[in-house]
Amino acid sequence: MKEHATKLALIRILADGQFHSGEALGEVMGISRAAISKHIKVIQEWGLDVHRVQGKGYRLAAGFELLDETAILAQVDCPSLSLVPVIDSTNQYMLDRIGQLPKGAVCLAEYQQAGRGRRGRQWLSPFGSNLYFSMYWRLDAGVAAAMGLSLVVGLAVTKTLQKLGAKDIKVKWPNDLYYQDKKLAGILVEMSGKAGDAAHLVIGMGLNLTMTNTDPETVGQPWANLAEACQPMPDRNQLAAAIIAEMTETLQRYEDVGMAGFVDEWDQYDNFLGRPVKLLMGEKVIRGIARGINPQGALLLETEQGLVPYLGGEISLRKGD
Repeated sequence: MKEHATKLALIRILADGQFHSGEALGEVMGISRAAISKHIKVIQEWGLDVHRVQGKGYRLAAGFELLDETAILAQVDCPSLSLVPVIDSTNQYMLDRIGQLPKGAVCLAEYQQAGRGRRGRQWLSPFGSNLYFSMYWRLDAGVAAAMGLSLVVGLAVTKTLQKLGAKDIKVKWPNDLYYQDKKLAGILVEMSGKAGDAAHLVIGMGLNLTMTNTDPETVGQPWANLAEACQPMPDRNQLAAAIIAEMTETLQRYEDVGMAGFVDEWDQYDNFLGRPVKLLMGEKVIRGIARGINPQGALLLETEQGLVPYLGGEISLRKGD
């Protein structure tokens, strides 16, 4: 993290959204104006929109609140919270530490250099625009008991956002949150464990908050920000604390009741319930009407062959034509 210390200190100054001259920044940081300019270029590459105006200096297009470990822990009981501002991937950070982490441990980041989504896709992770989050959870019931985990995590985050004032947030099987048919968040559950042993799970989430300058082609599909669904926006530390609390409570409940205990809730928030959809399974496309999920977390699709469950694998759900 030492390699990024100067850039992070610079971001903390610029986060107020005000102009700061290169000379003044150099004096505060103890480096030259030329060095300031080089650091500015890097943080622009990280996704921060920094403007330079002759005679005024540098400023961010909009001020923002940095994540603060102390502020988060003042709002929620978490057994281990790691705030790593610049990271390759919050999920990988946790996976590398399985065996050292207490159940419910969390990693948060401001910027992911190698964020990843489902099926190895890149997850776009500009600095400070979103929430990048991973939690470690141990399931003593084993790997088979984890089948519906991404579904209940989606419900937990949806309910959190609703409590904080967001409207029209929905879940999409098996691992996304939607707002008005656009992707708001993605969930990636990665697992290790042998048959008959406990499952070690890392549950990652990327939640769009105020991301800008990104077209749907770059992301790969239409996307939305929480700022569109929630006014006023909760502060990022409040949001992080609320998600940690709800996820912890939901995962504890999941251990007690399993996926069967969440079927009715899923139907309540299901973005595609009763709508025409298509299921992509490799080269195969299956069309039907989405009818929710079964007690195992399988998608129920009404097709010409009747009501058919689909579970896991290389399956993608899309809105019907």
